[in-house]
Amino acid sequence: MTARDLEELSPAEALRLLAGAPIGRIVFTRHALPAIRPVNHLVTGGQIIIRSNPGTVLSTEVAPSGAVVAFEADELDAERRLGWSVIVTGVARLVSDLEEAARYRARLRPWVSGEMDQVVRISPEIVTGFRLRPAPSTTI
Repeated sequence: MTARDLEELSPAEALRLLAGAPIGRIVFTRHALPAIRPVNHLVTGGQIIIRSNPGTVLSTEVAPSGAVVAFEADELDAERRLGWSVIVTGVARLVSDLEEAARYRARLRPWVSGEMDQVVRISPEIVTGFRLRPAPSTTI
């Protein structure tokens, strides 16, 4: 088995990789316990944008209160044991400006059916990431 190095990513590189991921996971607190939802997203201006159906926990409890959330995405190859993972911690809020929300709705097509009219912005406060790479060969 070839050894792997764990390379820490800069916040800028982590957000760049996150922007290219087709799906991520938002982690939030519900009834004092962690809850996770897969979502598609976009990254713009350093912010993570997702859409949510009105009436869901994201739209009624998490974003209106400005809750602290985590957002994670990765691209891992289990067979080759290579890839990357990014975790962002920040505050989730509903996008209240109607024109801005409409622009995001036009750019971000949900994977699930339903209204999905709520737009949620995650403002990153902590951005971490790592990449698994083959370790350099060493000869003795």
